[in-house]
Amino acid sequence: MSFSDGHTFSGESLSHLAHLIDNKDIGIWEYNPDTKQLKWSAGFYSVLGYTPDEIECSYNYFFEHLLYYQDKQTFVKTTYSPRLGGPRTAHIRLLTKNNGYHWFESTTHRRDTAEGMVLYGILVNINAIKIAQVKTAESELQALEIGRIAKIGIWEIDSRSMDLKFSSEVYDIFELNNHIKLSVPEAIEFFMPQYRPIVEEAVNQALTLCKPYDIEVEFRTAKNNIIWVKCKAVPVLDEYGRCITIRGTFQDIDNVKRRGLRLQSSINLLDDKNKRLQNFAYIVSHNLRSHAGNLKFMVDLYQETKLAEDRTEIFQHIKTISESLSSTMGYLDDIVKMQAEISKGTKLVEFQKIFDNVESALHTNIVSADAEIHTNFSQAPFINYVPAYLESILQNFLTNALKYKHPDRKPVINIITYKNGNEVYMTFEDNGLGIDLERHGEQLFGMYKTFHQNADSKGIGLFMTRNQIEALGGNISVESTVNIGTKFTVKLV
Repeated sequence: MSFSDGHTFSGESLSHLAHLIDNKDIGIWEYNPDTKQLKWSAGFYSVLGYTPDEIECSYNYFFEHLLYYQDKQTFVKTTYSPRLGGPRTAHIRLLTKNNGYHWFESTTHRRDTAEGMVLYGILVNINAIKIAQVKTAESELQALEIGRIAKIGIWEIDSRSMDLKFSSEVYDIFELNNHIKLSVPEAIEFFMPQYRPIVEEAVNQALTLCKPYDIEVEFRTAKNNIIWVKCKAVPVLDEYGRCITIRGTFQDIDNVKRRGLRLQSSINLLDDKNKRLQNFAYIVSHNLRSHAGNLKFMVDLYQETKLAEDRTEIFQHIKTISESLSSTMGYLDDIVKMQAEISKGTKLVEFQKIFDNVESALHTNIVSADAEIHTNFSQAPFINYVPAYLESILQNFLTNALKYKHPDRKPVINIITYKNGNEVYMTFEDNGLGIDLERHGEQLFGMYKTFHQNADSKGIGLFMTRNQIEALGGNISVESTVNIGTKFTVKLV
């Protein structure tokens, strides 16, 4: 064979090639549209699992018995389209002998002969590849569905270009419908201001120190909805141990987080109530038992004593114990009444009117102390509250400010209310004696706790005040400096 004849094969070579093709599970068919003559190679029968004597080699048999009905139109297009320059390859399903329908790739070619135009094709079994593709597509669809249900998406940052990529689920959480391109700083701006430094530091440490992170932060969407999100990321390293990419997940955990916060708030509230109940039980068991024991001792002593003078003295002691017992019972009654007031419900009250009532009740004390009182209720003039509670809180604060005024200066008292979002706050500030919080901070709101030498101090006012505030879901904090003054900040609701 000359060099110029290198593109042709001898009859023996063609026979050998056909044998190789048949052994490679590749089928060849040939069809003459004019004569309707159809030929199948041995490999054609083999890939379908048949022998030549088991099926009829005809176009009609192939079309009606082997070819899956939904693939007929596809096969016809690729069989005849080569004349028109159309597609030559089709994926079709053919009925095998033992394994049902399998996927095959059929590639059609056209050859002009002396007998006219002949179509021939190559048939390759691609069932394993097709099934793998279907399973992959199903897995991807399942992953997308899981992501949609779990409200979780994936994101990626290229450390060199700082290019940021989001999955569609992340865009959904951002509530960005147009899938606009965001830079890393632009994405961080969506986080609430107090959490932005946390996110920035986490990203920077992942890039520079290859540190993974898992944080829960508040986030403001493009539609101005504030939600809790979970950001989780791991750095992808090159062969030198340097971060080349950060890959992570971004999940909307707002419902779960808020349920957790409400649960924790309820646990804290129950814990506080339990502590108050224990305190109440202590008062009942300890104080009343102490009064009862002292009273019994004095009564026994009174009965044993014969001298009238001694009896008179013992009776005075009995009277003192009785008055103390009556006072303790009064405090306990106030605590019980406090819960009863809550059951009556809250209503809209005006701070100025409540303050006027308190100021009128304490008018003599205010004048006697020459106190100067400044109020500003303009930022939050009204509140839904238990009126008796609000009056009691103001009266306790004002009474203490007058009682513990500094002896060397005129009392100056400032009362302000304001709002922070939906929460209503009140601050009460005086320039009195102040409290040493390092020594007495933990005991400040305890029952029967006093921190000055006033003879009329009972140690019940702040205890009652805190209980009233916390009973309605609020809290109280204090700042104080000895000989400078005290400031109470109350979140009422």
